[in-house]
Amino acid sequence: MRYIILVLLLSMVALTSSCVPLKDITYLRESEMKSDSLISVQVQQRPYRVQVGDILSIRLKALDQQLVDFFNPAGSGGVSLDEGFYYDGFAIDTHGNIRVPELGEINVLGRTTEEIREIIEKRLLADYIKDEADLFVTVKLPGIRYTLVGEIGSPGTQNVLAEKVSILEAIANAGGVPLTGDLTDILIIRQYPGGQRVHHIDLTTIDVMQSPFYYIQPNDIITVNPLPQKAIGVGTTGLQALTTIISIVTTIATVILLATR
Repeated sequence: MRYIILVLLLSMVALTSSCVPLKDITYLRESEMKSDSLISVQVQQRPYRVQVGDILSIRLKALDQQLVDFFNPAGSGGVSLDEGFYYDGFAIDTHGNIRVPELGEINVLGRTTEEIREIIEKRLLADYIKDEADLFVTVKLPGIRYTLVGEIGSPGTQNVLAEKVSILEAIANAGGVPLTGDLTDILIIRQYPGGQRVHHIDLTTIDVMQSPFYYIQPNDIITVNPLPQKAIGVGTTGLQALTTIISIVTTIATVILLATR
């Protein structure tokens, strides 16, 4: 009998330690004082600087229709929007250059889209268009492309046609994080000219909105690691853990009773 009591006590300890705490699965948790609050986001998102492999969308409006036609393809032939950018966009080669009609190769590596727009405008005004009022150039990235892996609803690569995407939006687009995912330590693998860096972010605190990594950048890889409770395999909620432990206790008790007869 004492063996059964000991097993029950150990099971209760395991039950209390195996469940996922509510604070670890709650997004943007505020302080204990609950009140309406205005979150002042003071972090300025750094402009993205293009990298090798990026594709740029360059569009031109001018009085010279022939020059405009060089830049603006007539149509995508029924292909999807992503495919249209792939075939009609301007890919940055391994040397950091793009090949622009009439202008030739232009080095854009490490520049923002605004800086690239200014370069193209200056070249066109110097060689082809004399009146600045007759020219309008736009340079954009074909959305924000990122990859989610790990404990996520729908892992894979996403492409969002927006100028700015928060990490919460990125995760929501992929079906959210299940109870077995660790919200307290989300990894963001970000591309830089010198290589990759790993950044950590905690989505359970409201202070995450002040983080310089709250908004994702193109080519980010977002990794959600599993909680220890998943590796233990005793359940993430109290009911799951209780059901598993009752099954284990029943089995052990049966073995002990049969062995002591």
